Amino acid sequence: MINKDKKMSIRISGADLERIHSKAAHAKMPLTEYVTKSCLGKQIVIIDGLNEVLREQKAIGRNLNQLATLANMGRISTVNLTDTQEKFVEIQSALQAILERRRW
Repeated sequence: MINKDKKMSIRISGADLERIHSKAAHAKMPLTEYVTKSCLGKQIVIIDGLNEVLREQKAIGRNLNQLATLANMGRISTVNLTDTQEKFVEIQSALQAILERRRW
């Protein structure tokens, strides 16, 4: 972990400070991290809608792991994954829509 032992003080308008706080909150980053990355020219990427897609993907992954465990235990031998495949197609479409919104 980086030792943050230095303090920086600047003068800024109230409106600018409010905008910076708002942008840091939108990026879901602490103010110090947001300002540091911005000042060092690092790109801050915010992708709206991605959390829901990732949540769905993780749920499918957990279900597939449970099915693999049951298959390895010999408790199941076949599974119909049509619904899972359809859900993956939906997730792919959602990801494509998110990418299309990000293009300039």
